[in-house]
Amino acid sequence: MGTVFSVTVRDPGPRTAAALERLVARLHEIDARFSTHREGSEISRLARGEAELTDCHPEVAEVLARCAETGRETGGRFSARPGGRLDPSGWVKGWAVEEACRILRAAGSRQHCVSGGGDVQTTGGPWRIGVAHPLRPGALATVLTGHDLAVATSGTAERGAHVLDPSTGRPALGFASLTLVGDPGTGLARTDAWATAVCAMGPVPGLAWAGERPGVEAFAVLPDGALLRTPGLARHLPPAGPADWALRVAT
Repeated sequence: MGTVFSVTVRDPGPRTAAALERLVARLHEIDARFSTHREGSEISRLARGEAELTDCHPEVAEVLARCAETGRETGGRFSARPGGRLDPSGWVKGWAVEEACRILRAAGSRQHCVSGGGDVQTTGGPWRIGVAHPLRPGALATVLTGHDLAVATSGTAERGAHVLDPSTGRPALGFASLTLVGDPGTGLARTDAWATAVCAMGPVPGLAWAGERPGVEAFAVLPDGALLRTPGLARHLPPAGPADWALRVAT
């Protein structure tokens, strides 16, 4: 998927090694099916018109349906065709992390963390998750804590202004980075897709929209370095932080 996945298991058992092998195989399977970087992937063949949806694995139709659903939820600010090109990666990466966690749970683990390209899903806890500062390489903007978290960040730190606003086709520039924290019922795939959509919405409408989602909180770094958060994010923050946090509550 053009990124790095990492797995931490705090409670390894006799089935963990085999589960990790299945997990890696599953990630390769998802990559082979959905990668936009592989000419022979089903999603690439579908995009070029060399295959019909009925020719593809049922997971392709399911992923595209979830993308369409998310597009409706976000008023069209999330799309499987950013810039007009078929690319459901905004859903697939988070879903792949969810699949990895599902395999670990099936093997008996109740304390693990899976990260895919910086987006994280945890089981059990507590866990501490650092959010990279998009304007200060090597520094953290904040640390999030809690149990059973889905944490997704969209922004410019790693790939530049790569999030496109589907309504204009142009890069979304309102945030330096935007992090959403979802609960187990939300899941990482939806949390990640919503983070992309909120970036496209911009700071004021985006944070207001995120604040209306049950179980979802937001943390943002603006291009001028200002830090914003939704009110409920406080439950995921450590008791104390650096003196220069200057967090403002988004209202």
